[in-house]
Amino acid sequence: MSAPTTVSADRFLTQADAFQLALDAAEPERLKALRREARLRFGELGMPTTRLEEWRFTNIAPIAKTEFTLADDLGGVERAAIERYFYPELARVTLVNGRFSAELSDLDGLPEGVVVTSLAEALELYPEEVDRYLGRLASFDERHFVALNTAFLSDGVFIKVPRGVVVEQALNLLSVAKPDAEGEPVAFFPRILIVAEESSQIRLVEHYVTVGEGPYFSAPVTEVEVGPNAGVDHYKLERESLESYQMATLALRQDRDSRFSSQSISWGGGMVRNDVHAMIEGEGADCILNGLYLVEGDQLVDNHMRVEHAAPHCDSHELYKGILEGRSRAVFTGRIYVHEGAQKTDAKQTNRNLLLSPEALCNSHPQLEIFADDVKCTHGSTVGQLDEQAIFYLRSRGIGEEAARSLLTYAFASDIVGRIQIEPVRHDLEEFLFRRLPKGEIVRQAV
Repeated sequence: MSAPTTVSADRFLTQADAFQLALDAAEPERLKALRREARLRFGELGMPTTRLEEWRFTNIAPIAKTEFTLADDLGGVERAAIERYFYPELARVTLVNGRFSAELSDLDGLPEGVVVTSLAEALELYPEEVDRYLGRLASFDERHFVALNTAFLSDGVFIKVPRGVVVEQALNLLSVAKPDAEGEPVAFFPRILIVAEESSQIRLVEHYVTVGEGPYFSAPVTEVEVGPNAGVDHYKLERESLESYQMATLALRQDRDSRFSSQSISWGGGMVRNDVHAMIEGEGADCILNGLYLVEGDQLVDNHMRVEHAAPHCDSHELYKGILEGRSRAVFTGRIYVHEGAQKTDAKQTNRNLLLSPEALCNSHPQLEIFADDVKCTHGSTVGQLDEQAIFYLRSRGIGEEAARSLLTYAFASDIVGRIQIEPVRHDLEEFLFRRLPKGEIVRQAV
């Protein structure tokens, strides 16, 4: 049953109508039709409420009650303000409030044939290739915020790696939020489309940051097509301000013998939701989805994932870990869905949470839904505190209690941190942990 349309949804619908009218009439008809369809579907779905099972533990009332206006410019971001977010030796791709910024991007050194450009330009230069995937991987039939994002679709980033090309240089895809200078709540909707053709490889960091102060809401959508025998190594870093609300979607489709790996790291944002939908359609494909979330104060992070095995002899492994402090909340809902005929599936899903405060709360719901009889599927979940015996052991070796707790917390997180293959990104997260943990310098020396 669809949720009733809220006042905030009505406002977005009105803005979507005005947005459509203001765009170039010469746009491709397929794009205009896609926007209209998404706008109609969002009108039917409305804003999600806690009466819906998928949203039972995440109340988005703060978003629904706020009158956001559409961010209509690049916000005047200077390169110096974002320089610290660019990792050395990585190519630079920059969005500001959902729009591609050529001035803040640096794409020198990419192999011939690799396309990294604005989605608006790609719609003109590569209409058939974009149309083949845009809006088809991330369905908005039952996804409120995918429908909302698509209703405002006009720009973003398009990345295509041609057949057989290996991109040695990783891409730092920086999505910059620039709030309104007067404090007016604004909204924007980044869109990213990645196509890795047969036997190609690419590594990229999807990096969300804030420049300035003020409330804002974003609903980014990333679509990834992984062709036969292709490999995509993906990282998502969420480090936005505590005044932000982000409802993000990652949708991917894998062909035969392909490899997709994603590490999702959340340590920013006031309210963050990551919806991941992996469709494994090619035999022999391998999908890895890992995550680490570190929340404190009144932060909320919600990770929802659905991994569908539609072909035989495929593997998927998910490991999500959370560290919660203060009155923070976390939600994890994961479902492995094995279609009929997807024999020899090997799937494992694990969620582990460490509560460092008696007021922190985690709701964890790993699930299996299997329609094949020759599979190996497991799932598990733990929520607990630091091991007091381990703390006692460290203290008996001359380590103070606070440092002992921090050392064990770091060890809990390092399982995910150590899986990050891009060294500057791994180092950045390690430094954040050393700063965040009490007695972090002692932890640094110990490890």
